[in-house]
Amino acid sequence: MLQVLSDWVYRLPQGIHNFLSRRWYENMSRLDRDADMIFMNYGWVDLNPAAPSLSLRPEDEANRYSIQLYHRVASAVPLAGADVLEVGSGRGGGASYIMRYLGPRNLVGLDLTPQSIAFCQQHHSLPGLRFVQGKAEALDFPPETFDAVINIESSHCYAPLSAFLEGVHRVLKPGGHFLFADHRDAAQIAGLRQSLTKAGLLILEEENISANVVRALELDNARKQTLINQKVPKLLRHFFNEFAGMQGTHSLYATLRKGEKVYMRFVLTKRVAGLHDK
Repeated sequence: MLQVLSDWVYRLPQGIHNFLSRRWYENMSRLDRDADMIFMNYGWVDLNPAAPSLSLRPEDEANRYSIQLYHRVASAVPLAGADVLEVGSGRGGGASYIMRYLGPRNLVGLDLTPQSIAFCQQHHSLPGLRFVQGKAEALDFPPETFDAVINIESSHCYAPLSAFLEGVHRVLKPGGHFLFADHRDAAQIAGLRQSLTKAGLLILEEENISANVVRALELDNARKQTLINQKVPKLLRHFFNEFAGMQGTHSLYATLRKGEKVYMRFVLTKRVAGLHDK
């Protein structure tokens, strides 16, 4: 019965599903008092067996696959000495990684839920890193504040997406970059590209990383299952398995494998009139 119910939840309309997703994030601090779940993304794996492994400190190894997704997205342009905004910073693991490994001057992590902000302020204290509460669809920063805006795996919850993208364009400095990754229904990818360009963002690079994400989910399945079993009440585990993309569920893992959904990575820049319109 619980499996049937969790499958039904996954098939709910997107707006209701997004609302429930946010409720999970808000309750995570209560369930994860030991701060073992500092990343909420699905991860990334290089499918080239000859590719060098990303060098990580011992304390970061447990979150390797999620960190590799952040690195793939955020290292697309140099961030050393830059002013950076991450929208949808969640539990702060990605912002902490970027600050410690990629060397921006300042990084602001913005998230909707006060529980996430309180968690990050407690667990990620680093010079130049701060966390603020706010809405992705109403970025409350002065124009031309940031050299780069990063957004990973949360834009599918934004409504309207256009308000977020227009805000990204506004807060980016001329020549600044938007480093973006998320999943969509396969039929929505063309519309996503159109939304990006309509907001005044020029696509420099795009990549379908669905297979990389699927492989990361497979490799990280056992670790995540152990955490869910340790921290989540038995009655709720099927729901958490769905949201975590676990094998054997009707979650993103299954839909990416079937090609029903696609996970894309983009590198974009702020279009400057007279420069990019030639």
